[in-house]
Amino acid sequence: MSPAKQSHCKLVLLVALLCAARGAIAAEPAREPVVEMGIDAGHPGARIHREVFGQFAEHLGGGIYGGIWVGRNSSIPNVRGIRSDVVAALRALKVPDVRWPGGCFADEYHWRDGVGPAGQRRATVNTNWGDVPESNAFGSDEFMDFLQQIGSQPYLSVNVGSGSVREAADWLAYLTAPTTTAAGRERAANGHPAPYRVPYLGLGNESWGCGGALSPDFYVNEMRRFSRFVHNYNPAQRGPQAMQRIAVGADGASTDYLQSVMQAWHDKVWSWDIEGVSLHYYSSAGWPPAHPSQHFGEDEYALLLADTLRMERLIRTQTALMDRYDPQRKVALVVDEWGTWLAPLPGSNPGFLMQQNSLRDALLAALNLNIFARHAERVRMANIAQMINVLQAMVLTDGPRLVLTPTYHVFRMYVPFQDASLLPVSLQPGRYVKGALRLPQVDGIAAREADGRIAVALVNLDPARAIAVRIHLDHGRIGAVRAEQLTAPQVDAVNTFSDPTAVVPRALAASAADAALRVVLAPKSVSVLQFESLEHGGKR
Repeated sequence: MSPAKQSHCKLVLLVALLCAARGAIAAEPAREPVVEMGIDAGHPGARIHREVFGQFAEHLGGGIYGGIWVGRNSSIPNVRGIRSDVVAALRALKVPDVRWPGGCFADEYHWRDGVGPAGQRRATVNTNWGDVPESNAFGSDEFMDFLQQIGSQPYLSVNVGSGSVREAADWLAYLTAPTTTAAGRERAANGHPAPYRVPYLGLGNESWGCGGALSPDFYVNEMRRFSRFVHNYNPAQRGPQAMQRIAVGADGASTDYLQSVMQAWHDKVWSWDIEGVSLHYYSSAGWPPAHPSQHFGEDEYALLLADTLRMERLIRTQTALMDRYDPQRKVALVVDEWGTWLAPLPGSNPGFLMQQNSLRDALLAALNLNIFARHAERVRMANIAQMINVLQAMVLTDGPRLVLTPTYHVFRMYVPFQDASLLPVSLQPGRYVKGALRLPQVDGIAAREADGRIAVALVNLDPARAIAVRIHLDHGRIGAVRAEQLTAPQVDAVNTFSDPTAVVPRALAASAADAALRVVLAPKSVSVLQFESLEHGGKR
């Protein structure tokens, strides 16, 4: 072969090799971008109070009737009228407390209508939610029975708007007084001789709005009276176990009520006190709520997530205001209404606030829980709206059928964070861009559980891009890892009665090496990891 031909053959072979190499590179899947997360396991911070994972059940639509209460004679399996499938589902969430009876309903609720023999109870009309009949079949004793069945505690809202101090005081006496009193004997006659525990008492609800549209100064005067004269008589609730009273606070960014309440608390005399003040904020991206809860695209997905991230700024602002009057942070900020408020489902009674619950809502719930955890020194209680069949519910029911929502699964995944100690983290969040919106791609928290394990929660907001997170432990090394992830093909994926497992958590692969752990977050996902934190000698 001539030198020219040899040279030509070598060139052809080189081109062929280059093409093959390029093909191999193109065929190799692109690796996800990597962000670093550092966890300072040696300096645990504030406790993430389990009450942050509280629920809310109002007499509204199917929230109580059909959702919790079906009656003793129902063909739906029940215990004393309370449906058993709902109880079983909620027990898995370790629900710390349930706010009841409202909401706006609370300021027109008269407790005596809901005690005593069922046939003698006074039927009324629910003027707040749909003008439907209210049988009062589910009253104080039924609510307490429900809590006992799910392993929870009451957060009662007393009627400040249309009620009186005397009425509220009589209600607490009925619930907590000994049987040596007339109130205690009445409770015993209705089947419960032992006094109930009432650890949390709301002094009104949204008194700036549906609770009477009271001026801040007028409300503060009422608050003082209710705080002073509504007593808890249960002898087990003395000292550190005393009932905590929660005043009405801010409506979103408005701080008029918060300012007045905190100034009054700062200047108070010995005869009254409060232990918390509320904040209500819904992710609705506009008012009145008009965005759909199903069949939506990325524009509305990003808009609602951006709206919920405002919660961080609200809490910072309100914490700063509270710190002026309460630098020791004795008074808790109680976010006792939060979640998505979207357009009612087509064809439903608009007064019932029925909406679907999507993967988007699950991410939104996780973001809120992460925000509350980051502010654990001040945010010591929160209640999502609502528990069953209303707004951002845990559970949807239809006659005998039940389905668990994506939000339910987030609350179940976050159980390890209840009463865990927040750990300092450093995280490069990246960026998710949609139109004019600029959001973090990743949001996360870490905490040390009571048994020493470390729990990490990570949210990938980007609906299209996966991302790898490399977790570094500053103290010790990483032992056995358990991880699960919640995601679905579409941002508007929902669980239905015909397809109840479309959005459910699945096991997540995680590779650990000494003090580092690598995990890949799928697009639009919530992930929770738990792992042993070992000393270098091998002990926890």
